[in-house]
Amino acid sequence: MMTDRLARALGWTSLALGAAQLAAPRAVTRLCGLDDAPGATTVARLVGARELLHAALLLGARNPAPWAWTRIAGDAMDLTVLGRAAAGRTGAETRKQGDNSKPTSLVCLGSLTRRARALAALGAVAGITALDAACARQGTAKAKGPLQVRATITVNKRREEVYRFWRELENLPTFMVHLDAVRTIDQRRSRWKAKGPIAALEWEAEIIDERAGDLIAWQSVPGTGIATAGLVGFTDGPGGRGTVVDVSLEYGTPGRKLAAAVARMFGEHPEQQLRDDLRRFKQVMETGEVVRSEASPEGHRALRQLRQRPAQPTAQPTGGRA
Repeated sequence: MMTDRLARALGWTSLALGAAQLAAPRAVTRLCGLDDAPGATTVARLVGARELLHAALLLGARNPAPWAWTRIAGDAMDLTVLGRAAAGRTGAETRKQGDNSKPTSLVCLGSLTRRARALAALGAVAGITALDAACARQGTAKAKGPLQVRATITVNKRREEVYRFWRELENLPTFMVHLDAVRTIDQRRSRWKAKGPIAALEWEAEIIDERAGDLIAWQSVPGTGIATAGLVGFTDGPGGRGTVVDVSLEYGTPGRKLAAAVARMFGEHPEQQLRDDLRRFKQVMETGEVVRSEASPEGHRALRQLRQRPAQPTAQPTGGRA
């Protein structure tokens, strides 16, 4: 969470820098000690456009931290330009000493001032680069870790009834669209079959913790295919009305890749997919089936829904009044 907040902050920084470089390029180049460099304002505008691109990536992404790598590439270019500018200022005063229009001391002061500004800008960019690198590394590590999703819904049924329905694991495919079947092996073990991006996948899962009416926790059996785990908790709703169902799922490698691939196949992020599954669970519990209408005759089968057409107005009867 802190990594994502840092990435968002860097995104806002890119937005501010980009806007400033596009709106006032001369002021920016003067601040950085580059106002005497040929084509400096054009370069400032190009860098501003690049910063706005970074801002769009960092502020628009669901998981922004890995996009910090894009800023590091830009930082490297900025450090190179500012480093050369700072180094080049030492020879500027020597070239200008032959100019008799100004005292030598003022020429040297102006040159040193530009160099100081370039060095200050170089230090600021170096500090931001360190933040970018830390954010990018943490974001990459997070992306390689387990994929965790969570969703909650309130069902207008008694807690014991909701718990019993979920505990019959063979009921899960009735509302989880990525599952084809769950077959119970014994009281703790079950065989799961899910839709994969190319072919169906199967694995075994076992219940590792259970408190009747309160929670069910399970995980895949190592070596049986997919690395996944889940926990569902059941609590009474506000005022004792209904049941709050809280589900957490975790996918390791290769389960993480499967979850992402299946989510892409259904056109949803895994967390959104879980929320949709719980909405279908609520319908099944409260009405006995996934609610269908003339606009969604295929029910909960998302792949079939892709072939559905928008509703069309009915034709006007002939022979009506003019």
